[in-house]
Amino acid sequence: MGNQVEKLTHLSYKEVPTADPTGVDRDDGPRIGVSYIFSNDDEDVEPQPLPQVPDGSGLPDGGDGQPLPPPQPYDPRLHEVECSVFYRDECIYQKSFAPGSAALSTYTPENLLNKCKPGDLVEFVSQAQYPHWAVYVGNFQVVHLHRLEVSNSFLTDASHGRRGRVVNELYRYKPLSPSAVVRNALAHVGAKERELSWRNSESFAAWCRYGKREFKIGGELRIGKQPYRLQIQLSAQRSHTLEFQSLEDLIMEKRRNDQIGRAAVLQELATHLHPAEPDEGDSDAARTTLPPTRPPAPASEAEDRGSGREVVAH
Repeated sequence: MGNQVEKLTHLSYKEVPTADPTGVDRDDGPRIGVSYIFSNDDEDVEPQPLPQVPDGSGLPDGGDGQPLPPPQPYDPRLHEVECSVFYRDECIYQKSFAPGSAALSTYTPENLLNKCKPGDLVEFVSQAQYPHWAVYVGNFQVVHLHRLEVSNSFLTDASHGRRGRVVNELYRYKPLSPSAVVRNALAHVGAKERELSWRNSESFAAWCRYGKREFKIGGELRIGKQPYRLQIQLSAQRSHTLEFQSLEDLIMEKRRNDQIGRAAVLQELATHLHPAEPDEGDSDAARTTLPPTRPPAPASEAEDRGSGREVVAH
């Protein structure tokens, strides 16, 4: 392979091979694992300009010359995926939309400043965009990985107008002291491109707060059985579980799900995975059964599709 890297698009769930040709892991139920090799998720895509109406006012056009209605307020329950992450049997991350959950509350950047303390993790969210994470370091400023560079910015500038929230409670690792978190973040300001050890803003910010090598590129060996599980909540009684060999791969998939949105994730699973009805009296969340798989598309085909994301399937 040498220096040549084959670029493959993200595979849809029906294209991801599993250990068993029928799509069922006979030992532990159905599982899918995806590794993102030499790949960063592109949360830095330039925002698309609003379409112009004939009079040049810049208002969105519904196609008949009438402006589209104003966008609805951002609702995490509509756009985000409720999920949990496990390392073997230990829950290390949980996003729950239960009443009172912090994941439901988002604020304008100006109001968010009133809730931040040095060392806090901040997440900016918006429909159809990758969530953007940052470390609040005080004095209205955050440190964040943006456009392949660790930057020190004002929180209001880093938000790019998106709503945000403090997300210290999503990961369940023991945090470092606030001063250590701030020190970790500030020590890497100016690092860029080949100097970076993280694939995305979430991995960088989480590493600053928890100091765990698992958030870094290549922080774990991808050998043996996948120890990480991403449990996607389909409904109150039903979930689907994916397995990964490293936390960084799982984070990439979790972020992809948030970027494409809850409806698209549920549609993918509904289309390509046939739910198996739980046995009567079974209180566990139902698992899903995969249809027979097909091999991933050749690299040339994948490049024609234009994604550029590099993926290998397990």
